[in-house]
Amino acid sequence: MLGLEVIALCLLFGALTHGQTTECSKKNECPIDVYFTIDTSETIALQEPPPGSLVDSIKKFTKQFADKLENEEIKSSVRINWNIGGLHFSQEQRVFSRIGPKIDFNTGVDGIRYLGKGTYIDCALTNMTQEMLRSPSHPRALRFAVVITDGHVTGNPCGGIKVAAEKARDEGIRIFVVAASKNVEETGLREIANSPATVYRRDFMAVDLSSGRAIIHEETIDRIIKTMKHLAYVDCYSVSCLETPGPPGPKGHRGQKGAKGDNGDPGLKGERGRPGDPGIEGPIGQPGIKGEPGLKGEKGEMGAQGKKGVAGISGRNGTDGQKGKIGRIGAPGCKGDPGDRGPDGHPGDIGERGLPGTDGEKGDSGRPGRSGPSGPSGEAGPKGERGSPGSPGVPGPKGNAGTPGLPGARGESGRRGDYGQKGGQGPDGVKGDKGEMGPEGLRGLPGESGNKGTKGDNGLPGPRGPPGLAGEPGKNGTRGDPGDAGPRGEPGQAGPKGDPGRPGFSYPGPRGPSGERGEKGNRGPRGSRGDCGQKGEPGDKGTPGEAGEPGPQGEPGLRGPRGEVGGVGDPGPEGDPGLTECDVMNYIRETCGCCDCEKRCGALDIVFVIDSSESVGLTNFTLEKNFVINTINRLGSLAKDPQSDTGTRVGVVQYSHSGTFQAIRLDDPKIDSLSAFKDAVKRMEWIAGGTWTPSALKYAYDNLIRDSRRAKANVTVVVITDGRFDPRDDDSLLTYLCSDPSVDVSAIGIGDMFDQLEENESLKSIACQRDGRVLGMRRFADLVAEEFIDKIETVLCPDPIIICPDLPCKSEPAVASCVQRPVDVVFLLDGSERMGLENHRRAKEFIENVARRLTLANGAADNRNARIALLQYGSPSEQRVEFQLTHNLTVIAESLAAVNYMDSSSALGSAIIHAVNNVVIAGGSRLARRNAELAFVFITDGITASEQLDEGVSAMRRAEGVPTVIAMGTDTDEEVLRKVSLGDMSAIFRGDDYAMLNKPSFFERFVRWIC
Repeated sequence: MLGLEVIALCLLFGALTHGQTTECSKKNECPIDVYFTIDTSETIALQEPPPGSLVDSIKKFTKQFADKLENEEIKSSVRINWNIGGLHFSQEQRVFSRIGPKIDFNTGVDGIRYLGKGTYIDCALTNMTQEMLRSPSHPRALRFAVVITDGHVTGNPCGGIKVAAEKARDEGIRIFVVAASKNVEETGLREIANSPATVYRRDFMAVDLSSGRAIIHEETIDRIIKTMKHLAYVDCYSVSCLETPGPPGPKGHRGQKGAKGDNGDPGLKGERGRPGDPGIEGPIGQPGIKGEPGLKGEKGEMGAQGKKGVAGISGRNGTDGQKGKIGRIGAPGCKGDPGDRGPDGHPGDIGERGLPGTDGEKGDSGRPGRSGPSGPSGEAGPKGERGSPGSPGVPGPKGNAGTPGLPGARGESGRRGDYGQKGGQGPDGVKGDKGEMGPEGLRGLPGESGNKGTKGDNGLPGPRGPPGLAGEPGKNGTRGDPGDAGPRGEPGQAGPKGDPGRPGFSYPGPRGPSGERGEKGNRGPRGSRGDCGQKGEPGDKGTPGEAGEPGPQGEPGLRGPRGEVGGVGDPGPEGDPGLTECDVMNYIRETCGCCDCEKRCGALDIVFVIDSSESVGLTNFTLEKNFVINTINRLGSLAKDPQSDTGTRVGVVQYSHSGTFQAIRLDDPKIDSLSAFKDAVKRMEWIAGGTWTPSALKYAYDNLIRDSRRAKANVTVVVITDGRFDPRDDDSLLTYLCSDPSVDVSAIGIGDMFDQLEENESLKSIACQRDGRVLGMRRFADLVAEEFIDKIETVLCPDPIIICPDLPCKSEPAVASCVQRPVDVVFLLDGSERMGLENHRRAKEFIENVARRLTLANGAADNRNARIALLQYGSPSEQRVEFQLTHNLTVIAESLAAVNYMDSSSALGSAIIHAVNNVVIAGGSRLARRNAELAFVFITDGITASEQLDEGVSAMRRAEGVPTVIAMGTDTDEEVLRKVSLGDMSAIFRGDDYAMLNKPSFFERFVRWIC
């Protein structure tokens, strides 16, 4: 029998084992969708010459990546199937392959041509998410994305990188980010990648250009594929085939008490309960809210008149002043601006007496008089006996429960809730400097009588307090007053009659002893009032009392009648000398600018062709515009009539990709002055597209020169570019301007935003192979250097004629009006002992006035208008950021009020480095806006330590900062000022002292320069 059972068990075990082997032999299918998102904007295309080469290298990287995605089994349990798709983007997105087989994907990669223009990464991520959700290869497919870009963006029209990446992650897409090359914006890359960044971003790079040739980074491909396989195995592997139900296990031990559960959902409303017993007396309530102000009290009685004060000592008569000298008559000035409104005049004279009025009505009866003084207190009566305590009452019977009442009518709306508790007192603010006393204001009109306030609600009575403790036994009372006299006693009974005495002698006997004193009689009635006595003699004169307090100042009386005309007064003291001729002419120059020297270059037509592509960058484009303005400043006034045969006319062409050219024409009737031209240049906005330089040269000649040139005018064209252009453009057009021998062409070659040198051969072709007409420089900031402006001035106007009035005047550079362009202004304030406390205060006031004058940004996301920061510096180790870049005027004003003068030495180089590392860039991210001009404003005299000055200037150049210097006084270090301003002497604002800072002429010129 036992043998049969063993055989049966063996057969059963074999059957189960055979069934499990069949089920476990099935592989777990794991479909994977991989989507490539490739950046082909201009910032990618121009990183490797010729333009577009880096895009071709990225295509090779992508095809190698796809070739390594082979269908395979992992650990004999998970079968991976790859499907691939992709798109490439710049300002637009183009899908080159839907999600599908590898062959179709590689064919789509071969057809990629770089788009150029700007970079909208957020739109590319949004489109990528939609494509992966629209056509998945399998409903349960894992989703991976590989984004290849440099992180540079020129706009966020689809909500921003972070928002778009979060939406992709919410849909289960795991994003790997690969840098196109080493020139990247790391912050933008990390915003795209999934977390942790050490897995999805790490140091992945597609192409290495550091050795001078493109090298595909295969290590990046292998590491990303290995990570994808590991994640796929974790998600797809399962061991459900070995899961068989077993017998129930033994009952376990009683577990520990569980943790307190979460609050449950609210239950249903219960039935109405029976009335509760009366509760015990509650604790004493909190004090009630403060009542409304009480009624206004009645007017008090008039106080007693004060004593007359002691008369003051008469002042001495002043001496007569000397007669002043007659000043010279100044030159007639130009018509000034309207003055500020003057103070209100005095009230007029009193009018004639009016006719007598009618008799008034009878007045109301007067108020009752005050009560008289209280009379003397009466005599105290005898103390009463203590009463006996009353007996306690019998408790009454408990009443029967009343019948339920009917529901009452809807009550009135409740009164307003109690006020919240009063907040704690805030910390005391920093005590500000005492302000100057303002002018005395005019007496205000009497205010309207306020309405009588309503009486506050009576507070609820508080609960009865507990009985107090028994008091201590009282002390013995004072002796009482003597009682009243008792009643007179009754007379006694008469005694017996005595015996008759013998006859007495005839002489008087001796006086008997005195009897006992009788008792005091009762008090008689009060007598009537006596007659008045005679008036007493006057007393001695008392000592003089102290002077009384002066009475309150009375209201000013009415204006008296006009007095008679006085006689001729004595001559006054000698007056100050009048303005010199130079002072008069300087004032005329500041108000109307009518005495400047004039430079005449003859009939001259100048056309500037400036690069507005993405590779230039917004800050460098702003420097190009400043170069145009500073150059025209040197050439004198423009022709008032564009059709005139004489004078200077200027045109500007800004270009990017095909179809985006913009121009200021030579014959534009609106450009009739230097100020109008500057306004038009400042209104030009960065296009941020591709680079079509040859087509731009053709456009400049066909639209600005050929049809509008003047017969006797010299035509000069200045081209600003980095020499690289889109290969789709026609390179034969580089020499288009050379076909007209009367056109003089100069080419300025500048390294681009990637610090790559200009291409010299293209520049020579633009300049018609003429020697001396190709001018190269490393950075765009060198465009506005004083030495370079001098060189360009010589090229444009080699033989100028200078006509100056014979006046002691010096010229000031003209500045255009504000156009609300984006600018981040960083003030660097010298806190050294040379500054002085008073000048330091004036500089702070100047910064606050600038903040109030500029149009500040509307918020943190506003890409226009201005933001301001302030750094105060002293010794090499003393730098203090008073406030970071902000658009909040309240923060600026409060921070300036709290700034303390350092009174230290001066180290400007260390201050610039500190500003770049803590105000412009902090923690690896740029705090300054990328689309805004970065303006460094130095308030200093240039006398500073030379250590680290060159390093500081280099740091400012790398941060693409545009310097402005405010130097007051004559004791300045010109070499330092020239170095800090990058050689642009027009960027140095000078004045005699710090009082000049807030004068309208200086202040308005500075604001127009900054904005």
